[in-house]
Amino acid sequence: MKSCGIIAEYNPFHNGHEYQIKQARQYSKAEAIIVVMSGNFLQRGEPAIIDKWQRAALALEYGADLVVELPFAYAVQAADYFAEGGIKLLHALGVEALSFGTDYEGLMDYHAFAQFQLENESAINRAFKAIQNNGMSYPQQMTDVYRQLFPEMCLDFSSPNHILGMSYAKENIKYTKPMTLIPITRYQSSHNDTSINEQSFASGTAIRKLTLDGELSGIKHVLPNNTYDILRTETLVSWENLWPLLKYQLTVLSTDQLARLYQVTQGIEYRLKEAVRQATSFAEFVSQVKTKRFTWTRIQRLCTYLLLNVNEEEITEARKQPYVRILGFNDVGQQLIKERKKSCEIPIITNINKKNESLLRLDIRAGQIYQMAKNDRKEQDYYQSPIRKQQINTF
Repeated sequence: MKSCGIIAEYNPFHNGHEYQIKQARQYSKAEAIIVVMSGNFLQRGEPAIIDKWQRAALALEYGADLVVELPFAYAVQAADYFAEGGIKLLHALGVEALSFGTDYEGLMDYHAFAQFQLENESAINRAFKAIQNNGMSYPQQMTDVYRQLFPEMCLDFSSPNHILGMSYAKENIKYTKPMTLIPITRYQSSHNDTSINEQSFASGTAIRKLTLDGELSGIKHVLPNNTYDILRTETLVSWENLWPLLKYQLTVLSTDQLARLYQVTQGIEYRLKEAVRQATSFAEFVSQVKTKRFTWTRIQRLCTYLLLNVNEEEITEARKQPYVRILGFNDVGQQLIKERKKSCEIPIITNINKKNESLLRLDIRAGQIYQMAKNDRKEQDYYQSPIRKQQINTF
């Protein structure tokens, strides 16, 4: 069974995502679409607006055949680690092609870029280390490196989807049999667009903003019906729901304790302690902490680690022990699992039990904190079996 993978967040699932799945299936000629999807906390350090089970159900309803969870240790990370996790799971499942969205306007051979990166890795790393202390963000630093070393390439690292595409390509080429790369150009809207017009496609950023502002009537035409119904009826989650918990954590932990947590570096713990005493909302808090080097996204990821009390050792250990956690499938996805199970070199997990719960401890912790934000008793990990497509209409 030929398969094509997609690494996604679906926060929330919208018309653009359905379009990408259809395009991926068409161009790859795949019989199965496998989605590696972030759990309840996302790459930009945000809680998902709706939980991972609802998002997996929507993905299956609108074109995916199998949805597996990208573990927390990879999901809440900068682009390179995020890509490493997704590519690792797809290769473990023997996926032949990878499709991803891009908003890069020029011509780009992602596989050729990855090959070039691999061949010039030493020079790129040296140049990157030389400018690391200049106060620029990571995308600005990488753009500067390529302009210095390879000006003819005209690469720009400012586009989030383009950065992810390059990160996927760099990780994919490390394998003996790299997946075929299928970039799909974003249609009608870019990743960071905050406005919605009469067209049927809009960015997730714009959709989340209007949804959380209570302006659902303005987004119905850019969403599948099931997504719209969930957003209209469910308790939605944002950082403002978690702000009291984060404020408590930052108040009770000393600067020394904060400094031992993952990614707390360069004395940022002092800025965190100072800002939490003054801020009255999460947005105000991040505005006070933000610097050129500590961007809004980086601070949100940092806040997620603080909220979950995650240290570097836990992240390191989790990355050493990969697994495939299945969130849902249809008949095609179930058949593919049966085909690939024997050749998969990492555990395939359908239900959490005493034998495997240590592997998923960060995902479980993330789910428990997420439950607090929703203020409900719906378990996110324990007692949850994978969604089968015929169950989707219960959401």
